[in-house]
Amino acid sequence: MSHSDVLIIGAGPAGLTASYLLTKQGMSATVIEADPHYVGGISRTANYKNFLFDIGGHRFFSKSKEVVDLWKEILPQDFISRPRMSRIYYDGKYYSYPLKAFEALTNLGPIESAMCVLSFMYKQAFPNEKPVTFHEWVSNQFGERLFSIFFKTYTEKVWGMSCDEISSDWAAQRIKGLDLWTAMASALRNSIAPAKKGPVRKADGEIIKTLIDSFEYPRRGPGMMWDAAAAKTRAQGGEIHMGMRLDKLSWDASAKRWTMTAQREDGTTETFTGNHVISSAPIRELVRSIDAPLKCIQSADSLRYRDFITVALIVEKADLFPDNWIYIHEPAVKVGRIQNFRSWSPEMVPDEKLACLGLEYFCFEGDGIWSASDGELIGLAKKELEQIGLATWNEIKDGCVVRQKKAYPVYDEDYKFHVETIRSELAENFPTLHLVGRNGMHKYNNQDHAMMTSMLTVKNIAAGKTLYDIWNVNEDAEYHEAGNTGEIEALKSVRLVPQRVGGAA
Repeated sequence: MSHSDVLIIGAGPAGLTASYLLTKQGMSATVIEADPHYVGGISRTANYKNFLFDIGGHRFFSKSKEVVDLWKEILPQDFISRPRMSRIYYDGKYYSYPLKAFEALTNLGPIESAMCVLSFMYKQAFPNEKPVTFHEWVSNQFGERLFSIFFKTYTEKVWGMSCDEISSDWAAQRIKGLDLWTAMASALRNSIAPAKKGPVRKADGEIIKTLIDSFEYPRRGPGMMWDAAAAKTRAQGGEIHMGMRLDKLSWDASAKRWTMTAQREDGTTETFTGNHVISSAPIRELVRSIDAPLKCIQSADSLRYRDFITVALIVEKADLFPDNWIYIHEPAVKVGRIQNFRSWSPEMVPDEKLACLGLEYFCFEGDGIWSASDGELIGLAKKELEQIGLATWNEIKDGCVVRQKKAYPVYDEDYKFHVETIRSELAENFPTLHLVGRNGMHKYNNQDHAMMTSMLTVKNIAAGKTLYDIWNVNEDAEYHEAGNTGEIEALKSVRLVPQRVGGAA
């Protein structure tokens, strides 16, 4: 039985950020990862016959200079700058994203455009005073008509539920940085005169991450970053055990020591001990492994997750479209988004005569799409790609399927209560258990925010006290959506300030 300063559950961006920084500081760290082959979690790069592709797209762009510096430290030579382009496909037409005013007016037509403007103005005059659902929040921001065109269908594909069942928290966290006036002003400027290079800013100077026109990207996909982080962790003395899933976690309060049992695919187990545990595992799985209070278990079992399938199709037709991805708002097809991996990096596609597209399907584990065979899914993707008009059936030469469990924590109406219950119970009973990352905190973090939660957790462990409240990372939607690689004080919102007691600081 080996002992480490810190035990880490999960070798995704959060887990490997922690292991790299801990071992860099001379602390011992042991990581377990359920996947037998890949590190990086949902940020890994899959390989099919030397065609490389993301599990979803992962742009490397962050407001935090500390995160950007860490990316460059781990992977100093392999970043390339890529143009950012995305469009929306709706009703047989393509809409640039961010919107271009004249293009949108032409596509929608004068009557529909006028209806959208009137709908927006009505909601500005008569908003929902306390929006609770995604539907209410977006309608307040954009109007009912634009909600139905550009938000409803895609959002319900992603989450598998009505927009009236999704919490307004998700909208506020993901799209608050983009308001209609800013998007339209930017669109009008770009329609009248060529756009200047550089990010779009709001009136107060904040950069809107949704509207950036370029980003950095590892030349062979985001997996390069996490392969490098794993290699450097090991070089610094850390251990990473692949193909090991958390089985049981127990805390000895008197010895102030954790015991972790992990199970291999063949059923054998191994036991580790440590002073701290950092977990990026889904909260539901973590709580089930601990002797936690009953109400904590009940809340964990109430949390839900959305699963994800990528069908990668190899098409005998190069340069199909210039976008990194296209959002499919068309209700007649099941696909939600289509990635073009050559637009992420030319090195992702080994033959310049071919294209590799990723058709993304959002589902629940066990439902019809998840349970379909690979052949059925490839057939569905080929049919829908042809239906959209991007390629014919005969031009599609090969394909493969990658399934990703628990890709997205679900923000339903009760999730916040359950997360708060779990958080308070675990903090009270297990003082050296640290939750990080997207699934570890049940927060829809981007890669850089997942990394930041671990960076601050490592600072807390090294200091022997809580200097930063990592639950505030990503709470401020401006921090989430606004991006800047310059000097910005990104940690202000998460640093703890001593409270005054009896007049003393």
